[in-house]
Amino acid sequence: MSDLYKHDLSIAVLVPCYNEGATVATVVKDFAAALPDAKIYVYDNRSTDDTFERAVAAGAIVRREDRPGKGEVVRRMFADIEADIYVMIDGDATYHAPSAPNLIELMVSTHADLVNGARVDTAVKAYRPGHRFGNRLLTGLVSAVFGQMTTDMLSGYKIFSRRFVKSFPAHSRGFEIETELMVHALELRMTIKEQPTPYAERPEGSISKLNTIRDGIRIVSIIGLFVREERPLAVFSILGVVLAMTALFLGIPVVLEFWETGLVSRFPTAILASALMITSVISVFSGLVLDTVTRGRREVKRFAYLAAQDRRFQI
Repeated sequence: MSDLYKHDLSIAVLVPCYNEGATVATVVKDFAAALPDAKIYVYDNRSTDDTFERAVAAGAIVRREDRPGKGEVVRRMFADIEADIYVMIDGDATYHAPSAPNLIELMVSTHADLVNGARVDTAVKAYRPGHRFGNRLLTGLVSAVFGQMTTDMLSGYKIFSRRFVKSFPAHSRGFEIETELMVHALELRMTIKEQPTPYAERPEGSISKLNTIRDGIRIVSIIGLFVREERPLAVFSILGVVLAMTALFLGIPVVLEFWETGLVSRFPTAILASALMITSVISVFSGLVLDTVTRGRREVKRFAYLAAQDRRFQI
């Protein structure tokens, strides 16, 4: 391990858990061995098994979050825990603990705010084809709208700076939190790095909580929400163009008929075309107003990001 990691930087390992009794002790012990100076926090999200007890026995600092959903747990962890560097991993023992020091070194050496552990599966069943396809699709969608800085947006292995954590608004409730984390970094133009890490199959007795279709739909919905909130001018301008084209399609025959005969036989169509054109103009101007609001909101988040003390820059 290089001298970069030997500076007095506090490290917190964050482990959101729901019914991970079969694996949580392994996760705690593996990361305690990889990062002996780190504090390991396990947040139990209404588990019905012995996750809480096993995490305590393994030596973790264990707390409860009663609101269901990974997003709720992440919001609580980010608010409660104070550290210079945050390592977030899932409690299913699929992520490679020995990679953590290298990921932290990468963060410190590059002054990155987010280091993403891109999954490299080491077993046939580690990364199901449906999840792999969905991840590529969703990562590509976010990259097309907000910019490409990662190849594995939905990885649960991420390293955060203090200023990332303390400026993150955390609106999501479930697994779509991974998307919100990446969009937050992209919108504030943070330094993002990525490094491949081994990804293992779930141990015997551990069951995945993910549902490819259900969670995929939720993630697509949250991406749509982020596009509307962060790119309102583009969204409402496109809507305005569609409405205007529809209005012209309906209204031009009415205008031509009036030009030739002096009559308007399709009066309801004329009213509809006029209403659509007015709505089109309103849509464009709404986009302009919302774009101004979005810029202001982004500046507020940027100020919160800059206000968070980051001791890495004292190295």
